[in-house]
Amino acid sequence: MDNLLTIDVLTQKIFTIRNKRVMIDRDLAELYGVHTKRLNEAVKRNIKRFPIDFMFQLTDEEQKELVANCDHLKKLKYSYQNAYAFTEHGVAMLSSVLNSEKAIEINVQIIRAFIQLRQFAIENKDIANRLQDLERYFIQHCKENAQDMKEIYNAINLLMDRTKPNQIGFKAD
Repeated sequence: MDNLLTIDVLTQKIFTIRNKRVMIDRDLAELYGVHTKRLNEAVKRNIKRFPIDFMFQLTDEEQKELVANCDHLKKLKYSYQNAYAFTEHGVAMLSSVLNSEKAIEINVQIIRAFIQLRQFAIENKDIANRLQDLERYFIQHCKENAQDMKEIYNAINLLMDRTKPNQIGFKAD
């Protein structure tokens, strides 16, 4: 496997679309060393393995936003068909459909990246909850320092927002 393929590289290829963490067919095909068309053909031959919670096709708006926010996906702008997005379970299913040593090896790395993002989200949520508790405490008990604490809290929130995974598309209600 390529030494440059680290979990950090993989997490850059994971996006949040429709409130799901997904990878785009073009990125997956590149990682597996196949053409996107071939990857999608293999999926279509085995479509029963890919229910809607494993894979979905992007809407026109989602694809436009993805292209606008991701330089490496600019070519999708000229694609005659919208890209497919694969959830963690869909990515896991791809290894059985592609059935090659490289697909299995890449899938292990991708699943590790999804796990790392999930762990990061859990830790971030815990930190955010603790910060809210601290903010409430300082507002109630330290009136003279409340404004200073609010500025610190806002700065930490800004840093936490910058470390979130790439968000594309619209949140489901």
